[in-house]
Amino acid sequence: MTVRGRQRPAPTGKKNMKKSYFSILVLVFILFSAGPGPGEGWAGQGSGNVFEMPGVVLSVDNTQLIQAGIANIGVQLTRVMLTAGEHKGKIVMADNHMMGQLDLDEIYRPGDTLLLAVQIIDHEITNAKAINKFRQNWELILFAVFAVVLVIYSKTVGIKALLSFVASLLILWYVYLPNLLAGKEPLLLSIVVLILLSMVIIFSVAGFTRKGLAAFIGTISGLMVTLGLTLFFGSKLRLMGMTTPFSTTLIMNGHFDLNMQHIFYSAVLLGASGAAMDIAMDVSASMNEIKVKRPDISTRELIQSGHTIGRTVIGTMATTLLLAYSGGYLTMLMVFVSQETSATRIVNMKIVAAEIFRVLIGSIGLLMVAPVTAVVAGLLFGLSVDRLSWKRLLPRPGGDGKVPPTTL
Repeated sequence: MTVRGRQRPAPTGKKNMKKSYFSILVLVFILFSAGPGPGEGWAGQGSGNVFEMPGVVLSVDNTQLIQAGIANIGVQLTRVMLTAGEHKGKIVMADNHMMGQLDLDEIYRPGDTLLLAVQIIDHEITNAKAINKFRQNWELILFAVFAVVLVIYSKTVGIKALLSFVASLLILWYVYLPNLLAGKEPLLLSIVVLILLSMVIIFSVAGFTRKGLAAFIGTISGLMVTLGLTLFFGSKLRLMGMTTPFSTTLIMNGHFDLNMQHIFYSAVLLGASGAAMDIAMDVSASMNEIKVKRPDISTRELIQSGHTIGRTVIGTMATTLLLAYSGGYLTMLMVFVSQETSATRIVNMKIVAAEIFRVLIGSIGLLMVAPVTAVVAGLLFGLSVDRLSWKRLLPRPGGDGKVPPTTL
């Protein structure tokens, strides 16, 4: 629209929105710039006089290995040329200790790229140990593909989602895990962190809008129900928390004071939180779209539509959780089938009971997310911007229950 040859200036809100998107891009670029470049692999990071560096295997010596079935026990000697750091190009001998654990051990061949733990004293390499095959560059490429596809499809929403993904990872790594190791009460810490994560993820994607607020309230309500069910049924099933991977390793490393039962409960909450946010956002976003397309819809009708959407989403989400957890224990299930283990024996095993506990507790918690989100979203979308009144929220007795169109 023009007025006497002068173009109408763009709204300030759009300018601020573009600035925020640019800021997000800059922040993501900085986060990626802080990581390794191709072939560098955080070379030189470590603690004390031990540093982690990548290298290429030139030759191996397997004479000290003992074959134990399909596993190996002993030491594999590797001759490795370092490919990064101040000692780039130097050739070192690195030990590869094999413990007979197929899930942890790796046997190397000439041409493999390894991650080494290198001890350096007075700028001289005194010892080296092979840790694992060097995989992180391909992992970064895979993450880059994920980020590009996400941004191409979702555009600005994808950028926000990518930012919330990185922020959530940082919160878990630098806030949640260190405080768990420090002995903080796991359940209280988990609730605080999950509330923070829900705020970061939901509001970064949906913005500080009614849609985002409804999804946030629905998510937190579901997590509170999950917490109550976890405490009650966890005590009845007598699950002490040693069923999760590396629990024994954590205890043997000196963390005897940790409450492993509550850490297990926290893992259940953490696992259910993602699905809870997903359902809450699905219901809230769908109801928001209905309100935009039909501004004259009544609060009662909008809530009913939200319940219909929620029932459909819940119908597949419970099975999704089952398949997700089953995928993690596929080989264990194959062992049960191959040995023709009875169903009674299977469901009473501690590790199986723990996974049944995860699936059912998470699913029941999700059942509460959809209806709460539907009610909260219906009430919030029915609010008038200029006047917040219960008369506008609820239908009048004997009236048609419709509310005036409102800006979302």
